[in-house]
Amino acid sequence: MSFSLEATDGAARAGVIRTAHGEIPTPAFMPVGTKATVKSLDPDEVRELGAHVILGNTYHLHLRPGEDVIEELGGLHAFSGWDGPILTDSGGFQVFSLRDTLLAVDDDGVTFRSVYDGAPERLTPERVADIQRRLGSDIAMCLDICPPAGVSPAEHEEAVRRTQLWAERQVDAPRAAGQLRFGIAQGGVDPDVRGRSIEGITSLPFDGFALGGLAVGESRDEMLDTVEWAAPALPIERPRYFMGIGDAEGILEVVARGIDMFDCVLPTRTARTGSALTAQGRLNLRNARFARDPRPLEEGCGCPACVRFTRAFVRHLLNQQEILGLRLLTLHNLWFTLRLTAGARDAITRGAFDAYRRDVLASLGAGPKEESWQA
Repeated sequence: MSFSLEATDGAARAGVIRTAHGEIPTPAFMPVGTKATVKSLDPDEVRELGAHVILGNTYHLHLRPGEDVIEELGGLHAFSGWDGPILTDSGGFQVFSLRDTLLAVDDDGVTFRSVYDGAPERLTPERVADIQRRLGSDIAMCLDICPPAGVSPAEHEEAVRRTQLWAERQVDAPRAAGQLRFGIAQGGVDPDVRGRSIEGITSLPFDGFALGGLAVGESRDEMLDTVEWAAPALPIERPRYFMGIGDAEGILEVVARGIDMFDCVLPTRTARTGSALTAQGRLNLRNARFARDPRPLEEGCGCPACVRFTRAFVRHLLNQQEILGLRLLTLHNLWFTLRLTAGARDAITRGAFDAYRRDVLASLGAGPKEESWQA
């Protein structure tokens, strides 16, 4: 594992993670490629937008097409055509977010029904490690239990206990050459429970550490208050990963509290609902007021959508259900999110992160209320 801090500005950090398939400058936003693809985009396009790392989903890749197929065809990088770093999650979030498919949970692992054909599937820490070994990702996450917000204290306690038990079994499991492995702390927003989870997980020799079980239904204030003390409790010499945040305000606020990596479907999913992310807020391109709008999605934006096409044309594509409309919005939204993150990194290195964050948030706040960034 090679992680180096290059600059700090308050709690905000700029660094570099070195992996078997290249370097990841941090802070880093990871576009989500659930099924080995960022929806509608070619890997070269994703790279040209500024992405250094993408996320793949172990749950879905295990079920379709299967790690045996991917391994036979050269691993996830060769299979997908993306030659940069890839992080694979454990599948644990999907198992517990799709709770109606859950059949059994015990200390050995979890049994659930496939969302594709209803067949029973079993995941254990060892099996999750082996699936990710065969996928050949650069960073592999441990199997954990991610409860939604609002569950009882007893459920959080049990999630932490089993997450720790599984981490202890997975930390030394066989892995692909050069593959890094990250542990995950759970515990919701309870300082005592999460604090004990952090203490237990960080006692193990993982290459990096994640805060899981946040942005799952608790208030934004509760989430940020937790990150405020939890991120600095993670080892300073290891990458810190917040699992599941992708709106501009959220990115800047977790970076301000010491987070290095984050992922979210928000930019791509928002594109597929017909909305563009801009410095002034969210634009719903299906709105009739854009029917004759000759402007780009965002003035001054250098993304492939904005340099060639108008709001009116994108709206036309969306209303006619043309795939190009969704592609253009996806290109724009990822460009915006990746540039925002790169701007944060640059500001940290210059010692100007607070001013950068303040300016971005002021711009967002000046946008129309119905187009705000709140996700």
